[in-house]
Amino acid sequence: MVFDGIEFHNVAELKDVGNGRRLQRVPEDVRVCLNERAQQRMLSPAGSEIRFVSNGNTVRVTVSCPEGSAEVIPFWGPFQGKERFRIGAEAQTLELVYPERLKALNAEAANGLLYSPHVCRLTLRGDGLIYHGIEGDGLRAPTADEVPSLRYLSYGTSITHGASATAMHLTYVRQVAWRLGADLLNFGVGGSAFCEKELADYMAGREDWDIATLALSVNMVGGFSVEEFTERVSYMVNTVAGANTKRPVACITLYPHFRDFCIDEDLKDKTSTFRQILRDVVDDCPHPNVHLIEGTDMLTDIGGLTVDLIHPGDLGMIEMGERIAQELKELMAT
Repeated sequence: MVFDGIEFHNVAELKDVGNGRRLQRVPEDVRVCLNERAQQRMLSPAGSEIRFVSNGNTVRVTVSCPEGSAEVIPFWGPFQGKERFRIGAEAQTLELVYPERLKALNAEAANGLLYSPHVCRLTLRGDGLIYHGIEGDGLRAPTADEVPSLRYLSYGTSITHGASATAMHLTYVRQVAWRLGADLLNFGVGGSAFCEKELADYMAGREDWDIATLALSVNMVGGFSVEEFTERVSYMVNTVAGANTKRPVACITLYPHFRDFCIDEDLKDKTSTFRQILRDVVDDCPHPNVHLIEGTDMLTDIGGLTVDLIHPGDLGMIEMGERIAQELKELMAT
């Protein structure tokens, strides 16, 4: 969305909170229908960006994070900046100066880049962020030819949300997007990916994405029955895929995690059951654009997990990004 003449990518609503605008990845009428934890997670700007182009040399952006902390890493087009800004409760003004060497980049080198180097992209992660304002000369939102035309939508748990990666661009979904040459729309909800009908309807109704992955869903193993899981997953898969059958939708079974390696056979059995349910839902789906990806094939080295044996670290995220991107490239080719 565009506000103040600049783009808020992967932001569906900027809710007025008095002293600023709160970034939300879904509109408020969708957010309040989700489970309590997911309501908060949708205020977390996972994969969201503030984007702008300026004809001046310096731009100042003021943000705050009243209920925790957030991180901002600037990119200039595809080029990562050296700064990492930690945002707290007090409003902080970030001073962004266009890098000198990028000014000398010749047109031939810049022509093949995924993002124009003129586009400043403030990549965001952490807790809920408040936008207070921006100052600079000749500010505008990026044009269509300055950003990727392909859009990749992702839904899933904290793994999709980006937990345990040391930066947003190292999450597996951002790695997938980079390898596809796509912009990312991330609807990961840490600890609360419960496949609500309202969120399925919202993602299905968006017309601004071309390919999607639905990682369904390790968050439901502990608290949902087989019947509940089947019903919710079936609705989400059929709804998202059925909205436009020209858009490939890849459903990913549970990634390898501690239940696969534990001595409790009951936990292993339920994990296997949930994976089989998703396979059956995909098989039964009447839409030709639905495909299955085995999550256990996407992370082949469990050493890529962190010590909690569920969240991938950077190396695990990179492997997953490589493997999932290859699967999606094959789907797009057919």
